[in-house]
Amino acid sequence: MRIIITGGTGLIGSALARDLAGSGREVVVLTRDPAEARGLPPGVVAAGWDGRTADGWAHLASGAGAIVHLAGENIGAGRWTAERKRRIRDSRVRSGEAVLAAIRQAESRPPVLVQASAVGYYGPRGDEPVDESAPAGDDFLARVCVDWEAATAEAEALGVRRPVIRSGVVLAREGGALPKMLLPFRLFAGGPVGSGRQPISWIHLADEVGAIRHLLERGEARGPFNLTAPEPVSNREFARAAGRVLRRPSFLPAPAPALRLALGEMADMLLTGQRAVPKRLLELGYTFLFPRIEAALTDLLGKRRPHAA
Repeated sequence: MRIIITGGTGLIGSALARDLAGSGREVVVLTRDPAEARGLPPGVVAAGWDGRTADGWAHLASGAGAIVHLAGENIGAGRWTAERKRRIRDSRVRSGEAVLAAIRQAESRPPVLVQASAVGYYGPRGDEPVDESAPAGDDFLARVCVDWEAATAEAEALGVRRPVIRSGVVLAREGGALPKMLLPFRLFAGGPVGSGRQPISWIHLADEVGAIRHLLERGEARGPFNLTAPEPVSNREFARAAGRVLRRPSFLPAPAPALRLALGEMADMLLTGQRAVPKRLLELGYTFLFPRIEAALTDLLGKRRPHAA
């Protein structure tokens, strides 16, 4: 069975491609520069696309077993200028429109499309537990997520099953947010950000991949799913767990005014949050490998779990 992954050379996409290929699937990752997609595992091939249209790759969608649409510009790669905000939104919406165009053109349409999104869909929610029934927020990231999800919504009317994955902070040793989050701890300057009370909805990369596979394989899976560990933590709790695992101090705070001065509007990602819970994923029978933050960090950082005091 052929599975197409947009954003397949990114953190989540490359891990998913490796996992699917390892179980015998034919995996095609779409990339802007196939020649630069080096080191792909056996069973994974790269195909070119422009991120905006179905030109040159639409034929691959016909007869495919699934499309996993993960493409989108990194929201944490730089200060949110007006131009960067436009690119963040357009990279998600226009790539989604390209995926929908390929599905429309396919003689034999793929039966399932996994559509990426994020828990930012809900906007800042404080400590209120948020499941998939909660409405969208109204800040920049929430509006981006609403448009991101809507870009491929028509696929359902075309007979394509469409699970929508609202991912939390994906923790991985290979990249993403975790190395940046841990840098102050490695420099003996770690601690909570801002008040430390804001929730972090997180998920281990292995569970992100496992949950996506679960949604691909369960024919009844459609609609939104929070891809987050069942036990979100506060920023302060994350700092304490990171300090214990790394055996570093975890009490030096990063003041909110300094973050806003350095990062501008992007600081809101660090100073607010959502306590998203994976209600529908658990109801669908997914079992988490890493439901608790300290066990996840211990696994990712290659440290032995410390004895309880």
